[in-house]
Amino acid sequence: MTPFMIAAPGRILFGRGEAAKAPSLIVGHGLRGVVVHGAQAARAAWLVEGLRAAGADVLALSCPGEPTLAMLETALDAARGHGAQWVAALGGGAALDLGKALAGLTPGATPPTDHLEVVGRGLPLSAPPLPFIAIPTTSGTGAEATRNAVIGLPDHGRKVSLRDDRMLARLAIVDPALTDGCPRGVTLASGLDAVTQLIEPYVCSRATLFTDALTKAAIPVGINALMRLMQGEDARARDDLAWVSLSGGLALANSGLGAVHGLAGVIGGLIPAPHGAICGALLGPVLAVNRDRATGQALARLNDVCGALATAFACTNDDAPAALSRWAAVQGLPTLVALGLDPALHARVAAAAAVSSSMKGNPVALAPADLIEALLLADVS
Repeated sequence: MTPFMIAAPGRILFGRGEAAKAPSLIVGHGLRGVVVHGAQAARAAWLVEGLRAAGADVLALSCPGEPTLAMLETALDAARGHGAQWVAALGGGAALDLGKALAGLTPGATPPTDHLEVVGRGLPLSAPPLPFIAIPTTSGTGAEATRNAVIGLPDHGRKVSLRDDRMLARLAIVDPALTDGCPRGVTLASGLDAVTQLIEPYVCSRATLFTDALTKAAIPVGINALMRLMQGEDARARDDLAWVSLSGGLALANSGLGAVHGLAGVIGGLIPAPHGAICGALLGPVLAVNRDRATGQALARLNDVCGALATAFACTNDDAPAALSRWAAVQGLPTLVALGLDPALHARVAAAAAVSSSMKGNPVALAPADLIEALLLADVS
């Protein structure tokens, strides 16, 4: 049996109604803190008001889009000036990433670029992070369970990670009720990201017994929940998708990802498109390219995934990747071109993705030409 480790938040609460416990649990870390929320502050009012009622001095900061270095630097100045003892993030993956990075960097004195991968020095944090509390309101990135925060650098045309084992949330509260009524387009894009983050850790070269236990059985659950939600609001499907998202976050934190995220990280730095939509457009094409080139155990795992898709979409295993893409397109998922990616950039994207950290976990070695093939397939709806 291959040895493995398990990295996870210090405590996870899962279930409807669990978010009500957040104020009392957060103030256990101190009475001065920061709440990072999404673009609409009103959606975080219950948490901010609950914390203040519990005696906390709260600074609320907005994360209006996917976090950039400039956004992070502004938030750092505010958090340090406030004397924050903890950081809580309530929102989608963008808000959670900004909150996680803020918790990681606030106690230190070094600039963020010392710790960013690819374009920075990639150094460990210079001081232990503040306690981080993650409360997701979408089911997609699984950021509540991961030890990295993705930061955009528009000047470099890249999105890169700030990563440190100590950045895992001290507390993650996954309350599916917070995702009820999520807009259909957001549900589709984020849900496809959640499914991708089950599939890639399952088929990746670093899969473990622990990640297999999280991913294999959850893949059909995620697909079926997403299909039900495209037909209308469904509380049970919301519950299932929230579990799938959490499972994917735990799995990727303990194994790895693959070509979908290798490509998506590069594309996300070039165009202002939602990460989940990019992943959703790439998932079927990357599955097809990987399956065409895989052998042995890698092929067996890819066939497991295609079997789950074939059952959901009533097709053959061979047609399953394309069937997924066709279904997503019918539901309204844009192609990469529609999202803003000029096909003239394919070679640049493929070259950068081929050396990305996510690509190291892909089940087969893909050359830039293989990645270009996947990009071309992603524009066939």
